[in-house]
Amino acid sequence: MKKIVCLLAVLLTFGLLSPVVAQFPEKPVQFVVPWPPGDLEDVLTRLIAEELQDQTGVPAAVVNVPGGGGVVGATQVFQAPADGHTVGSFVIGIPTVQVQNGNTPYDRDEFEPLGIFVTYPFVVAAPKDAPYDTLLELAEYSKENDVSLGHFGFGLVPTRLSLLAMEDAGGEFSSEAAFDMLDCATLASGDVDVINTTVQLVLSCLDDVKVLASLTEDRISVVPDAPTLGEQVDGYSGLTLWNGLFVRKDTPQEARDVITAAAIAALESDAAQDIASSTGGSVYWIGPAHAETLIDLNWLQMENIIERMGQ
Repeated sequence: MKKIVCLLAVLLTFGLLSPVVAQFPEKPVQFVVPWPPGDLEDVLTRLIAEELQDQTGVPAAVVNVPGGGGVVGATQVFQAPADGHTVGSFVIGIPTVQVQNGNTPYDRDEFEPLGIFVTYPFVVAAPKDAPYDTLLELAEYSKENDVSLGHFGFGLVPTRLSLLAMEDAGGEFSSEAAFDMLDCATLASGDVDVINTTVQLVLSCLDDVKVLASLTEDRISVVPDAPTLGEQVDGYSGLTLWNGLFVRKDTPQEARDVITAAAIAALESDAAQDIASSTGGSVYWIGPAHAETLIDLNWLQMENIIERMGQ
């Protein structure tokens, strides 16, 4: 036995026998989207999963785990092994405001970004026959009438911006409620008067919807007549909603590199760019260093918003 061990050592030393090295992925990869299917992060993450499967030959799929303003899905990623086989597709609020408000079992540094890949075309929308056309008109209307807001969660950036901007415009929402899905059916049902959602989710009924404001830096290409929030209320430029890929902090670099390569290829594809042009979303890839800088900035911005709102 000693002779065999010595022989193996000699072969390894002179490169005549290569050591066994684990390859990533060793098993199916799950991309956890903490929202129901259908929105931009879901559609684009599915393209990334398909590309990863094509590149590696190992199954990869999206798993939708809605609930808790994204915290339920994020917790599932946090509880999975830090080996890259469970990847989070997260919005800005998961590593910022949800942690700041003490809503999570994880700390800020438990997740590290692989990169950010989409800025949402978030809007404040109402039925076509609503008696107001802009956020400023909505604020004026709310002085004499009840107006209810539907949103994806109180902790999300668009929700907070909508509430604060309404206040700064001199109005207020009489009530607000969180929904797992906000689309054409939500407005048609009359459950709320105004919804805070993405253009992607109301594309099929744009003829029956009016966009009061876009929560983006620039106007959205598919609804170019809708003014941005910053155009209507001072101080509301520069903070948008983005989504990125995140892994546990101890995830091996090999896994990070493989996932990143698939993500970049998927986002450069014609399919991804077609999604961007048809929805008004911004599709791109910025790597971990830039993403960390942006998260640091957003953390400070959200601290200020939380302080102002008291929660």
